[in-house]
Amino acid sequence: MSEKQAELYKKEKNSIKCLACAHKCLINEDKAGICGVRKNISGKLVLLVYGKLVGVHVDPIEKKPIYGFLPGSKAYSIGTVGCNFKCDFCQNFDISQVIDGKIFGQDTSAEEVVEQALETGCKSIAYTYTEPIIAVEFYKEIMELAMKKGLKNIMVSNGYWSKESFDYIKDFVDAVNIDLKGNNEFYKKYCKAKLEPVKETIKRCAEFGIHVEVTTLVIPGLNDGLKDLEDIAKFLGSVDKNIIWHLSRFFPMYKMQNHKATPVSVLEEAKKIGEKYLRKIYIGNV
Repeated sequence: MSEKQAELYKKEKNSIKCLACAHKCLINEDKAGICGVRKNISGKLVLLVYGKLVGVHVDPIEKKPIYGFLPGSKAYSIGTVGCNFKCDFCQNFDISQVIDGKIFGQDTSAEEVVEQALETGCKSIAYTYTEPIIAVEFYKEIMELAMKKGLKNIMVSNGYWSKESFDYIKDFVDAVNIDLKGNNEFYKKYCKAKLEPVKETIKRCAEFGIHVEVTTLVIPGLNDGLKDLEDIAKFLGSVDKNIIWHLSRFFPMYKMQNHKATPVSVLEEAKKIGEKYLRKIYIGNV
């Protein structure tokens, strides 16, 4: 159950163009995209993590963090290995980075996920821990079943979606928490990505009526400039003043073990600035 042909791709001359995320990787025969889990096998794009879960937990929805949607309820949280970012500060690097092509996880069907979510009294399923858009075909299958059974669907994501992915799942997604990590230079240097596709995803979700919350992990010396943080708040406010913004404290992690934790005073200052543009801002991880 761990491999299945993907749907979001198109054939190019001698390769395949993956359409799941904004990287739109051109993938040659027997190679995988940046995420490590979408592979060109005999001219077809195969999802290597189909039905393979590495993280399964029942969490308070506030832990996602989602504060303005189904408050006080439980979310059935799942994730696979792999990510389309290469963040030096990743909090889940042991599962987000596919090393030497190693794919692992517990075989689980979409039906089993929905069944377990209902049995554990959850009101929603959260696609989280690593970037969910890279396994979008598997998750869509779960989302459709979940919706039929009265469960809500929550994407906890870096927001680096393609327009194709957004259109593919928009009718099944009820809420998102999207990371907005910093300015474009920050994205290029520390995530090997770009800012603009993330902003596009936030706008698309908000305009479509999906409940949107945004998290910024504030890292001392890297993205804690008050102007940059104000720019984020200003952008979010221009989309919708009701977007909930989570300012999250950084702790040394992965390739940033020697970095110091974020002073709480910086988060408090950012919150004050953000309140000019947004109605609800929360400080987290303190």
